[in-house]
Amino acid sequence: MSLLGRIENAAVRATLAGGRHLRERFRAGDADGEFDPHDVKAAADRASERRMLDVIEPAFPGHAVYAEESGDRGRAESEFRWIVDPLDGTNDFVAGLPTFASAVAVLRDGDPVVASVYAPVPDDLYVARREAGARYDGARVTADSDRTPAEATVAFVIGHGVKRDPERAAVAAAVRAALERECKRVIESWSPCVHWGLLARGRIDGMVTLDPDREEQYAGELLAREAGATAWRDRGLGVFLAADSLADLRRTADDARDDPA
Repeated sequence: MSLLGRIENAAVRATLAGGRHLRERFRAGDADGEFDPHDVKAAADRASERRMLDVIEPAFPGHAVYAEESGDRGRAESEFRWIVDPLDGTNDFVAGLPTFASAVAVLRDGDPVVASVYAPVPDDLYVARREAGARYDGARVTADSDRTPAEATVAFVIGHGVKRDPERAAVAAAVRAALERECKRVIESWSPCVHWGLLARGRIDGMVTLDPDREEQYAGELLAREAGATAWRDRGLGVFLAADSLADLRRTADDARDDPA
């Protein structure tokens, strides 16, 4: 097995280990959270992360690791860096909503080369490897849609920093309002990795991001690109679409970002 094949194997095992623990806690109603005005933390985040790191670190002790709960670990000078998000969608998890996931992205010299996302309640596993495509439950998938903007469902993602900055929050509100005028439905995603997976298999039509958090963005963008979604990024705004027929949404989002009033 190639090196990237072994990395992918460990990434999948890690997300399954973390995600299955999350599912057990979720079904048992063990979902207490610590809230602040913009975020929530749960004991499940830390428990899932421990299980994921128990897979990753013994398999690749020479690699750098950034884990959302415990920060930087491993060898900082390594060409490989693991980004571990043990519970993407903590707010949903605590609220009893089944839209959450465990996720891993692996970077090589700063570029994502492997991604694994596991949504444990529906038992959905998404995997992508650079130049090898995206897979859903082992089968190749494509971000393919023939819908127009008026028929489209798009997920909108903003980073935690946007919520804390009134000026950026106003820009986010303007972008969302502009998308809502054009699209059938805009989902404000609190579990981006779940929606990146749905885009990769063509179930939703687009992802629009504004200064997103890196933990889920690396994995999500690799899934989208390897599934064939069109991708555009500029000054903190990203637009990822499943069909050329949706290209006008890029202009819609861009115009709203530049002129939020």
